[in-house]
Amino acid sequence: MKKALVVGGSRGIGKAIALKLAKSGFDIWLTFHKNEAAAKEVQTEIEALGRSCEIMGFDVSDFEATKSTLSDRCEKEAPDVVIFNSGIIRDNLMVWMTKEEWDAVIDTNLSGFYNVTKAVLFPMLREKQGRIVVISSTAGQIGQAGQVNYSASKAGLIGAVKALAREVGKKNIMVNVVAPGVISTDMTADLPEKEVKKIIPLNRFGVVDDVAATVDFLCSDAQSYIHGQVIGVNGGLAI
Repeated sequence: MKKALVVGGSRGIGKAIALKLAKSGFDIWLTFHKNEAAAKEVQTEIEALGRSCEIMGFDVSDFEATKSTLSDRCEKEAPDVVIFNSGIIRDNLMVWMTKEEWDAVIDTNLSGFYNVTKAVLFPMLREKQGRIVVISSTAGQIGQAGQVNYSASKAGLIGAVKALAREVGKKNIMVNVVAPGVISTDMTADLPEKEVKKIIPLNRFGVVDDVAATVDFLCSDAQSYIHGQVIGVNGGLAI
């Protein structure tokens, strides 16, 4: 049975991705940081679809915690698909941004990618197959005022994926980025929707299923030649 590791899968975009992949026939390894109750709710929904779901709680910014949770499990059975969706925001103008606000975002959003990939990559290389999809952001492509830390972390993910794609393509591991724009989630709930929609050509926010469908396609057998690319799901916000 195909297995998908969804890192940061308990809410929002991650939850939608986990459910979409389960509907496509994947058993799910789902990670969360603090909200175990939300993770268990997703687990119940996935199991109701006839798929298995194992939940794992750890902080992706902690190298040792990530390694101890994932390494042995992946050594025994490499995942077919890895989705890196962990991300936090600590918004502030750069002139006021604290070291803690910078470090927290970089440590989770960018170093977390290293920590997870380090734990799963060798077993995937051994199997000579797999898909890795990293959730970045339009902010990593065009920048966003008040989000220098977040934009830096998401742009860093794009660069990391492009380099990794050159390393592992010959081993039949396809690596891509999905870069959402403004998606209706808890993270965007406080945005002034009327004003923000004016700068989006489609004049609306996206929904989590827009992102999940794109990720699902990148992980499907129908896709066999998209590699090292950034797929924008942003309603035209970044063109």
